[in-house]
Amino acid sequence: MTTTTEDLLERYADLLPTPDDVAFYRENGFWISGRILPPEVLDTAERGMASFYAGHADRPMPDGSDRVGWRPEHGDVLRKNDYSSLIVDDLATLVRHPVIGACAARLNGEPEIRLWHDQLLYKPSEDGLPESGKVNVGWHTDRQYWRSAASADMLTAWVPFHDVGEREGAVSFVAGSHRWEDDVVLDFFNPDLSTLDAVRAQHDVEVVVAEIPRGAMSFHHCRTVHGSGPNRSGAPRRSIAIHLQPGSNHFVEHQRPDGTLAFHPNDQYVRRDADGHPDYTDPAVCPRLWPPAE
Repeated sequence: MTTTTEDLLERYADLLPTPDDVAFYRENGFWISGRILPPEVLDTAERGMASFYAGHADRPMPDGSDRVGWRPEHGDVLRKNDYSSLIVDDLATLVRHPVIGACAARLNGEPEIRLWHDQLLYKPSEDGLPESGKVNVGWHTDRQYWRSAASADMLTAWVPFHDVGEREGAVSFVAGSHRWEDDVVLDFFNPDLSTLDAVRAQHDVEVVVAEIPRGAMSFHHCRTVHGSGPNRSGAPRRSIAIHLQPGSNHFVEHQRPDGTLAFHPNDQYVRRDADGHPDYTDPAVCPRLWPPAE
């Protein structure tokens, strides 16, 4: 029997954002779910992460490479690997789980959600690392990197593979920053997580550190200022960021202040549309997540 979108909505009715949750997201620029992912899906993703780091690939990237980002020769540092779910099926099982796309559609009010790209993340514990190896992920917005995308309402689901809080270097959000109208949200990066002095004079700054148990996840708007502190837990922090686009998103030419055109790595992997522009609906790179692709 074919499972319909209506069947899935009924199955997930108690897991999806409520109207109050949607209002919170639109006011604050982030939302943290309850435990909505099955443990077996996370178990599968953890196996996928281990096999990915061991060099396994179920298929190559469109350019023939076996990974984008960190490689073993880079050592025990912050690992970032884009497009991991296109390479390893066990990671795709998590990224394409319908409840993630359904939550995203509910939060941003779009009927269709597609993958933009994913990013497998491994933050080593700072215990025993030299000072140069201790890492923050500085304050930034995702939108500043996505200027070739027409949509200014893209969002990210951040899924930890285990309980994560401040000790593990959880994601922190600047509440309401997605509603700031000035360009600080488009060209903002501050590697010092102890301060947001650059914007305190113009805005109220409330930093919220996400406490996320295994099975839960956070969602944040692409204009929300966010970052994460060092991992002091004694064990690596393992997670995946799933960047999401509404089905209406498409390529636009955006000229940076220096005169160059904005570029996203998707542009080199996706097919071209009739005008020769990157096609962000390419099902091989940007599959539909909600409603689930048949």
